[in-house]
Amino acid sequence: MRPKACSVLSLDVGRRRIGLAGCDPLGISVTPLRAIRRGRFDADLEIFRGHCVARRVEGLVVGLPLDDRGAPTPQAEHCRRYGLRLASVLDLPLAWVNEHSSTWAAADRFGLSGDRSGQLDSAAAALLLDQWLAEGPALKPAHLMGQRPGAGALDDGS
Repeated sequence: MRPKACSVLSLDVGRRRIGLAGCDPLGISVTPLRAIRRGRFDADLEIFRGHCVARRVEGLVVGLPLDDRGAPTPQAEHCRRYGLRLASVLDLPLAWVNEHSSTWAAADRFGLSGDRSGQLDSAAAALLLDQWLAEGPALKPAHLMGQRPGAGALDDGS
């Protein structure tokens, strides 16, 4: 089921950078945004707040790197914690999207292999947002999203 269109910010959370992409309120155009070089959470938060105000963001889509079987990886747990914390502080609903192979797909699609500027991270976030717009799941409040990532968590409209 397709999610309700609204202005959303998509995150490809990495240890060094967070790729970002946004969509317009109608869900028609997806735009890769400048990636954030990870710093202290409070510093990252100010950047996110700026995007949320400027783009009138109504929700977050966070990629979870699940393995080939749909099981969570250690990085998926890191992404889940970061997404929950960010959504809670910003008081925004969120949705998880399986980002298995999104970076490789973005590198192939946009010719960004070996990119270290953050462009690849944001291109991957744009692919996640395209996937979310096409497939869902619906955005839900952060306090309902505390379950561990995995196939069930994604399938249950997380």
